[in-house]
Parts: sequence; C-alpha cells; structure tokens
Amino acid sequence: MNTRRYTQLMLLAICSLLANCSLAAEADAFDAAITYQGTCFACHGTGAAHAPEVGDVIEWEIRLEKGMDVLIQNTINGLNGVMPPRGLCTNCTDDNLTAIIEYMLENSK
Repeated sequence: MNTRRYTQLMLLAICSLLANCSLAAEADAFDAAITYQGTCFACHGTGAAHAPEVGDVIEWEIRLEKGMDVLIQNTINGLNGVMPPRGLCTNCTDDNLTAIIEYMLENSK
C-alpha cells in the first residue's frame, strides 16, 4: 500500500472515530455492530495496518488460539505500536470492547 493511500485510510479512521464518539455519547444502548462500523471498520474491514479483516477465518482462528483474554487485553492496551489502545474507542468500556471482539469473531466464522 502506498503512503498516500495509507494516510487516506488513517484519516478516514480518525474521522469515523470522531463521528462515532459523538454518536456513542448520545446513545443510550451500546451496539457492537454500529461501534465496529464507526471505530474498527477502517482497519478491520480493509486490512489497513495489517489488521485481520472481519471474515478472514484463518487470521481470526490464529488470534483466538491465544485465548479470548489475550484478544481483549491486546484491544485494551494496543498491540505492537500499530493497533492503538482501545482501538481508539475511548468511550468504550472493557465490556463494550469485548462485545466488539465477539461481533468480529462471529462474523469471521
């Protein structure tokens, strides 16, 4: 991926995050699918920054072999300097992040 395309994807992710944070603050109930679209899709829907894409069974099986607790901790803390802490969803609780991971896994079977 060229630098310009990567920059565009990252800007899209940031814009999506900012829009989603505003919506999340107004929403009464958490929706993992909607939050995924707003904060996670830019990378996990496109493979940007080498993120495992939702729907890629093999990549998610490899990650799940480490255990759900590891997936959750990697999401909370960030990973390898590429995935930001909390996936940039600063409004998400640990339970919200767990729900998003479960949503991505369910859609990667």
